[in-house]
Amino acid sequence: MRIFHKTSFDFIRFRKIAYGFSLVLLASGLISLAVKGLNYGIDFRGGSEVLIRFEKNIDVSTVRSVLDVAGVSGSLKQYGLDRSFLFSTVFNGETNDLKSLVSHALNDRLKDNHHEIVRIDAVGPSIASDLKWSAVKALIASLLAILLYVGFRFELKFATAGVVAIFHDILTVLGLFSILGGLFDFMPLEMDQSIIAAFLTIAGYSITDTVVVYDRIRERIRGQKPADYERIFNESMNQTLSRTIITSGTVLLSVLVLFIFAGPAIRGFAFAVFVGILIGTYSSIFVAAPLVYDWLKLSKSPVHLRGGKVS
Repeated sequence: MRIFHKTSFDFIRFRKIAYGFSLVLLASGLISLAVKGLNYGIDFRGGSEVLIRFEKNIDVSTVRSVLDVAGVSGSLKQYGLDRSFLFSTVFNGETNDLKSLVSHALNDRLKDNHHEIVRIDAVGPSIASDLKWSAVKALIASLLAILLYVGFRFELKFATAGVVAIFHDILTVLGLFSILGGLFDFMPLEMDQSIIAAFLTIAGYSITDTVVVYDRIRERIRGQKPADYERIFNESMNQTLSRTIITSGTVLLSVLVLFIFAGPAIRGFAFAVFVGILIGTYSSIFVAAPLVYDWLKLSKSPVHLRGGKVS
């Protein structure tokens, strides 16, 4: 039995409702970015990370309170096992001074639970700035490459709508990171290089899903009258719906397992990919294709699509 086989949803009819929903998502995220900003990791803000391992199990709140009382401010999250924690802080002194400060604070207040400083990593402000700019350049380069590829394979209207959908997906996830950043101990949602990798993954997945819909539209729209475009777009999206749902569902299950069992170290990455795939699947049907439809209606120009049927 095929899932969503021979559906007849009128996606084009409800596109303006989808546009409104997308605008609410984007506006909420952008307002949060402007007011609250992002919870940057040391990759992008500079600072030091201290990996602490205890002999016995201990709550993250207990360790945090000890460090706060000692005057060592920063973020703390579990790292792998329950006995290991990753402490991030902006510390202007030497790493040895930070190590001594953390060790003395833990020794004084947690004498019955021996600890070990496994490692200390430090990133200077200039290096953090370089990493941030490199991440921005990587995102811009990937979007330009996608624009060129889809523009060559289809035409500019399709390529531009696809890139707009990718911006929609990435900005939505970025807004969620701003809104939820720092609220949960088990998931700090810090913006670091792994999240940039997640954004690139989202961009690749989103455009792949969009191209599947575009391919079906391309097969059916040649030689058709503009009056038939609404029917063609709806039929094309319905015909690819089963593939879209099954593909997205299997990927989401894998990412969900990663989110639950992989530990706090990469939970932010898993969260970004999970939400990004959900939003990317939505945008392929309710943003990218409807934008092309509206653009074709406004331009009233013939469609010139390259290539043929893709198996």
